[in-house]
Amino acid sequence: MAQQILIIGLGQFGMSLARTLAAKGAEILAIDSNRSLVEEAATFVTEALVMNAVEESELAKLEPGKRDSAICAIGDESKESSIICTALLRQMGNPHIVARANDKLHHRILQLVGAHEIINPELEFGIRFANRLLYRDIIAENVVGTGESLQLTEIKIQPSMIGKNLIELALPKKFGIIVAGIRRAEIAKIVTPSPTSPLEEGDTLIVVSNESAIQSFVKGV
Repeated sequence: MAQQILIIGLGQFGMSLARTLAAKGAEILAIDSNRSLVEEAATFVTEALVMNAVEESELAKLEPGKRDSAICAIGDESKESSIICTALLRQMGNPHIVARANDKLHHRILQLVGAHEIINPELEFGIRFANRLLYRDIIAENVVGTGESLQLTEIKIQPSMIGKNLIELALPKKFGIIVAGIRRAEIAKIVTPSPTSPLEEGDTLIVVSNESAIQSFVKGV
């Protein structure tokens, strides 16, 4: 069964999120007070409504407690509205509330009113883009664990690694990097890493590590 997700706020972040989730098969109910944004979203989401999400009676009609997730993507235009909306979603029993924060104080308040997860898209993108500028061989990265700052990173192999296998490279011992998969160019798919199979030109590694391990790897191989 497709996940049912409520997205409140259709600015650049909310609209992009709605489009991506809909393309991946989720059932999206998109909400905004701006009719033109709602009409745009209506072309690709399951349902889009013009609504003021801080009106408790109106939000209750959507039965947010029955949806798998709710994203409060209200941006800089109204921190007060994002806080009220998040509190109402928690009050109405949504099991996974993701709220967008704009600064540290906003983040703390959203935690206090019940957000299960808080994101700052601009801050997170800035950090990731800085890494891509510094380490050009990084293709993509995704933070997968905040406690130890673990990242899932896709990175190009270096010329010196071609023809060597993972046992010879000893990446966990040397750099604290675990290879979770290999994207093989010739078959255009991710394969399970074999410790004894040599790496091929064009391969990229899907690795789990902390940020400092990636820096050491890029500089040390």
